[in-house]
Amino acid sequence: MGEGDTMRKEYDFSKGRKNPYAKRLKKQITIRLDRPTIDYFKGITESSGIPYQTLINLYLRDCARNARTLALEWKTPA
Repeated sequence: MGEGDTMRKEYDFSKGRKNPYAKRLKKQITIRLDRPTIDYFKGITESSGIPYQTLINLYLRDCARNARTLALEWKTPA
């Protein structure tokens, strides 16, 4: 840091304003996930330090960005 570049002990945010685009960044939804899926992402959280909901979002974003599709095949019981 240069001369005069010191951190203050306190900052006054009373005149600050919220990001007007914040609501557009993410949308809160309800999603039902099975316990093993949640446990999987929570396990990754422990090693990465990234919250599991963020990890799920990153994974789904990667799927959407790369137009990944599932290969599903429904079989009739024999």
